[in-house]
Amino acid sequence: MKKLLALLLCLGALAVSAPAQETPAEVTETPALRLPAGTSVRLKLETPISTSTSKPGDAFYGRVTQSVLHEGKTVIPVGSSVEGNVVRISEPRRIKGRPTIELRPNLIVMPDGNRYHIHAVVVDTDPSTKTQVNEEGQIKGEGMDRRDKAEIGIGTGAGLTVGAMAGGGKGALVGAAIGAGATVTRWLTKRKSAELPAGSEIVMELDRPVEMSAETAGK
Repeated sequence: MKKLLALLLCLGALAVSAPAQETPAEVTETPALRLPAGTSVRLKLETPISTSTSKPGDAFYGRVTQSVLHEGKTVIPVGSSVEGNVVRISEPRRIKGRPTIELRPNLIVMPDGNRYHIHAVVVDTDPSTKTQVNEEGQIKGEGMDRRDKAEIGIGTGAGLTVGAMAGGGKGALVGAAIGAGATVTRWLTKRKSAELPAGSEIVMELDRPVEMSAETAGK
């Protein structure tokens, strides 16, 4: 009897001293924030871009100026940076076409350092730059404008006056042709440039969904 009582007391002591088994705590996962294709991101350039000085492959940087929201949550806060590359630069002669800049934004860097790869195209530019964006996302500068046409007209008129003084009506026609030709020839040696100075605002648009989660972030 005493031995049985001692055995029971020993077993009770072991039960008390055994560590209680911990119940594993529930792991709550933060749901990924997904930005759909077509989401607009407004930014301000920190890198000047020009058809006169920039070349394909050059990097450019910008800063987000308006928070990007999705379903009431801020996904990309103000101050995030955007990185990308110049993929095309074209500066044709003035009389033949319009200067072209094509940019490829490819990275968003959050204020906490997390980086997300993106696929996006530029859809709008700052009106003060006198540029426009076509359906392919190419930024187009000005082509021949009123001032340019007036310059050709002045050259034609100057030739007309000189020709008339030299040879009457026939001379006027010849002089007009020579004056216009000389002006156009001079034009052919000039090029029209397009510029996006630092501080210019542009709007880009995601053309693929982006998942903003811890798993897709990199530093």
